[in-house]
Amino acid sequence: MLNIQPISAFEDNYIWLLTEGASNAVVVDPGEAEPVLEYVQAAQLTLTSVLITHHHGDHIGGLEELRIAFPQLEINGPNDDRIRALTQRRHEGERFIPAGLSTPFQVLEVPGHTSSHIAYLGAGCLFCGDTLFAGGCGRVFDGTFEQLAHALARLAALPPETLCYCAHEYTLANLGFAAWVEPESAALAKRLRHTQQQRAAGLPTVPTSLALECATNPFLRTQEPSVIAAAERQVGHSLTTPAAVFTALRRWKDAHYD
Repeated sequence: MLNIQPISAFEDNYIWLLTEGASNAVVVDPGEAEPVLEYVQAAQLTLTSVLITHHHGDHIGGLEELRIAFPQLEINGPNDDRIRALTQRRHEGERFIPAGLSTPFQVLEVPGHTSSHIAYLGAGCLFCGDTLFAGGCGRVFDGTFEQLAHALARLAALPPETLCYCAHEYTLANLGFAAWVEPESAALAKRLRHTQQQRAAGLPTVPTSLALECATNPFLRTQEPSVIAAAERQVGHSLTTPAAVFTALRRWKDAHYD
């Protein structure tokens, strides 16, 4: 059985550590090496594999130090030359078992936040990097708004019980913007109260279920009349496609909330 633990890094990053009860461990997006090394040494684990979602420094910054500590380390990631430490380049639809685990993972190409962003799906768990956040989504850097809209629609179509392991603790801020979009949403108000309680207790707000995201995350609700109406009010004209609604929402958040 897959066991998943968060390792905090920087101010608000989560590095996810995966084990199956043995002495091996896999981590997702280690932006820093030190907290990973401290964790695996204290738990007497051997780091056998890394899963990388995209090339940003707060997701790959620890790779070189981890590779020195564990010379046989398998490093999986997108086909992107900006990630120099890769040992395995992963592609859309590929299924593989990370070294040290027995759980198979499927690779999903989900560009938008970056042009080569990928996610990993296995055992009902989605490691989605900065594509999808609890209550929100990543900014568009070297991808496109249309790519990110398509990627999020693709993730929204996964089984509702899928658990989404996002890479940042942005939930409270994301839900604040969501309340701008759907101020009358009872489901959103309930989630916001629960999230406030979690953070007051020092608890992480992720993973989050895809069902909860589809009910309260405006970036997964671009076909809902209330979300469309809010986006149209913001831009001052009608929006005829979900991608156009998404783009209006993302630009709104970029310009006036973040």
